Amino acid sequence: MCGSGPKRSVLVEDVIPEKEENRMEGNREMSYGALGGLAFHSLNFNANSSLSSCVCFWHSLGDGGGGSGDGGGGGDSIHLGKISESGYKWRLVIAYDGTRYSGWQYQQTPPTIQCIVEKALTRVTKLEREDLHLVGASRTDTGVHAWGQVAHFLTPFNYDGLESIHAALNGLLPPDIRVREFSPAPPEFHARFSVKSKIYHYKIYNDAVMDPFLRHNAYHSVYKLNTLAMREAAKHFIGKHDFSAFANASNNDRLPNPVKNVFRFDVIEMGAILQLEVEGSGFLYRQVRNMVALLLQIGREAIPPDIVPKILATQDRKELAKYALSAPPHGLCLMSIKYNEEHLQLPSGCPNTSHGRHHSVRKCKLPFY
Repeated sequence: MCGSGPKRSVLVEDVIPEKEENRMEGNREMSYGALGGLAFHSLNFNANSSLSSCVCFWHSLGDGGGGSGDGGGGGDSIHLGKISESGYKWRLVIAYDGTRYSGWQYQQTPPTIQCIVEKALTRVTKLEREDLHLVGASRTDTGVHAWGQVAHFLTPFNYDGLESIHAALNGLLPPDIRVREFSPAPPEFHARFSVKSKIYHYKIYNDAVMDPFLRHNAYHSVYKLNTLAMREAAKHFIGKHDFSAFANASNNDRLPNPVKNVFRFDVIEMGAILQLEVEGSGFLYRQVRNMVALLLQIGREAIPPDIVPKILATQDRKELAKYALSAPPHGLCLMSIKYNEEHLQLPSGCPNTSHGRHHSVRKCKLPFY
């Protein structure tokens, strides 16, 4: 739980560089100049507030290798850590265009989302990476996007307000990564292990000529897809199944439980765009992209919808390989992650959630022509 205590200040000018890495020619979402007076205001936090008791948590280091596909199982070594009595936990909701990155999971070269976010956090918190214990809910793979990735990190201090540090954090991030929401989290919250369900969307542009504005986040299918057959096939994925046949092997997998529960799998038409929406308790490595790949083959009428239960029953990845390869990553997006309500309650004495803040112009400095 959060509380009050002596205040320390961190000047935003200490964490926002004069020449931002995310400055783009003619169009930038936020730059040093855009912060205006923020650069001379302070970020106040309480240094000596403490949790009522010592809290244990599980965190995942996993510093080697790339992301783990569709945010599914396997991968990281699990370590038991302990938050000191002066520790505070913070929850981030992060959106990113995964085109330039090698997934979420930490590695320095080629860069990953976690690596970039941690570098920004070390600047605004003045903490070392090892002290932050940043953990993401889903280890999205290379080229996969996210609108609702969730992560948590730790600090030994409490903040009075989050809007300024939220703005400073986004000011340090490149324009293809944004923290949409910044909030305090209760001690028992864990970005990965508290997950109730995850929702992924896979976007397909189903027309003869690709829309160039969607080339980075939609797969182009020149074949006219039979959506009725795809919907019929998608129903076979719903429920609790052993999805071994739809999981790729991962270099750092620890043989995760292959039984997953898929709550819904919708095929939605929006003009030329076909959106596949799947929600489940969790997903194995590349499971979503493999399910989509099979649905694409069914939509092309190359194979019948009833092939799905037959492949599931084999529990053999080689069986799926006879019919389909993994769908490309750029059509996939992690849309949202659901948690139990008690894990989203704000601790007492902590600042309110920050969704960012709008800037206003008090006086027009340029004439209208």
